[in-house]
Amino acid sequence: MPIPSGSAGVDRSLLRDDVYRRLRDAIVDGTFEPGEQLKDGELAEWLGVSRTPIREALLRLGASGLVMAIPGRSTTVTEIDAKAAGDARDVIAAMHAMVVRQMAGKLSITDLDRMREANRRFAKAVAKGDVNAALDADEELHCVPVAALGNHAVEAVLEQFDPLVRRAERLRFSRDGESSAAAHDQLIQLLAVGEADQASIVAFDIWHGLATDAD
Repeated sequence: MPIPSGSAGVDRSLLRDDVYRRLRDAIVDGTFEPGEQLKDGELAEWLGVSRTPIREALLRLGASGLVMAIPGRSTTVTEIDAKAAGDARDVIAAMHAMVVRQMAGKLSITDLDRMREANRRFAKAVAKGDVNAALDADEELHCVPVAALGNHAVEAVLEQFDPLVRRAERLRFSRDGESSAAAHDQLIQLLAVGEADQASIVAFDIWHGLATDAD
């Protein structure tokens, strides 16, 4: 397995969630390609951590469908499964629609400002063609109402299925990110004025509009 070049090392106190995100993002952005074998020792050396958080992260990635582990043999990055991505997209869309329906009119000014700032960074990244930065800003924006709701069951579902959807997001943001920025603006405004039904529709359309090869 070729390890990416550059100083990717991180502090040894890195949280398990951060290790998971680093590996997840490396798979989503194509750093680790479908079919590539992942070795926990090499990954641990790359991130500068022990093998324990690496193994835990790989288990979580397996649950999300991004890697497949064969006990005692190897862990490999899965091929992109169009049907699985489409199914995950449908679940994610329904979850976000439910979240914004419950949070419309209830977010704080600080929460709304965080969403607006994230969308400004999103639009700027799209204009520059920086898909990775766009994905990061998009994730931050949509996490605001989810975190404010505080429903751990919803958070668990989103964590499991979000990685598969992020692969589809990369394709959309590289082609037509401007429409997503406009939809974000509309969503934020509806949340601010408490239009729960319409906010739910917009949130669902944002996520369900992600194209997969299964469509």
